[in-house]
Amino acid sequence: MRNPLVLLLVLAVLVLAEWYGYQAVRTATQHFSPGMRRGMLVGYGLFTLAVWGVALWAGSNRQSGNTVLKSYLISLLLLLLVGKIVVLVPLLLEDLTRLGRWAVGAATGPAGGAGPAIPRSEFLSKLALGLAAVPIVSLLWGVAKGATDYTVRRVTLKFPNLPAAFDGFKVLQISDLHTGSFTSTEPLERAVAMINRQGADLILMTGDLVNNRAEEVEPHIPALSKIKSDLPIFSSLGNHDYGDYVAEFREDRALWRQNLERLMQNHAKMGWTLLNDTTHFIERGDDRIAILGIQNSSSHLNFHTYGNLPKAHAASGDAPFKILLSHDPSYWESHILKYPDIDLTLSGHTHGMQFGLNLPFLKWSPVQYAYKQWAGLYQQGRQKLYVNVGLGFLGYPGRVGFLPEITVFELRRA
Repeated sequence: MRNPLVLLLVLAVLVLAEWYGYQAVRTATQHFSPGMRRGMLVGYGLFTLAVWGVALWAGSNRQSGNTVLKSYLISLLLLLLVGKIVVLVPLLLEDLTRLGRWAVGAATGPAGGAGPAIPRSEFLSKLALGLAAVPIVSLLWGVAKGATDYTVRRVTLKFPNLPAAFDGFKVLQISDLHTGSFTSTEPLERAVAMINRQGADLILMTGDLVNNRAEEVEPHIPALSKIKSDLPIFSSLGNHDYGDYVAEFREDRALWRQNLERLMQNHAKMGWTLLNDTTHFIERGDDRIAILGIQNSSSHLNFHTYGNLPKAHAASGDAPFKILLSHDPSYWESHILKYPDIDLTLSGHTHGMQFGLNLPFLKWSPVQYAYKQWAGLYQQGRQKLYVNVGLGFLGYPGRVGFLPEITVFELRRA
């Protein structure tokens, strides 16, 4: 977080959240016996300090030891803070109202008097604590159920230039498996069974097979290698696949290259074909389409660009219909749209931030303030982009609203 104003704002929100969280508990327990009230306040304070302590420890040592456990410890702080921020909103509004009423009283009341003090509402404090339970319960549900509540999303896409032999062609996309986040092989075994039931003609995976290290996927190779497809299964690399977030890899490029090579070998062991800045053609009768894939590429400065889109595009030649695998959706507007014959781009990366509202009439997630295209289907002219919100999870070990997704596209001639 390089912007000092943003950092100060975040720190201010955290301090206010902690203060108002304490005040809410203090006010809500004012009718308890003195001993019970004191015990609850001390217990609340010790619990808060403990959560902050273990979360800071886990965050400072994320890349070593039990990384999955550390993600849960960090998420415990997230749960606590979300609840306290919910508490903050109504109580801060109440205090601002009290301040305004005091100011009006001071300006219009008798000289030397500002009017009677306005006590904090016990009802409002209890209401705020009740409201705080809503996101906390939702986030806990996201960990217990949402993280592996796999859903199949079906999308029909129409293109005027789709070759006749591919009318009705079914393409299945998965993305962002983040296999290092799983504590057992059962969830992905279940996901593979769902994938196989779709009967797709072509299966594509758009990056982030692991969190950081190539070996994270190895316990899951037996399951993922069971994905059935008559055509090759094509995959691409995402930002996490390179190991750029591991300190030892940044310091030793030889280790970095070894990790990346091991990851690419693991793709091959599963029977997946990595498209690193290249193209593969699929033929049906006299018709054909091109599947292009580029290494991770981004228009955001925080992410490396390894891909070579001109190289992949040149290899696609004059194919009448082209599908591109490009992990980061920010690259679509900045670069991919400059190639008007790329008909469909498939991306992932955003996860829908694993939290938000995903309703027929309302789609919202905090990630939309960082990415213009962040979930679902987008179109400019005849070119389309689909952003899959991912099959796995990272950081927060759960999902609320944006559940893990298997996308099945049916391609149709317009």
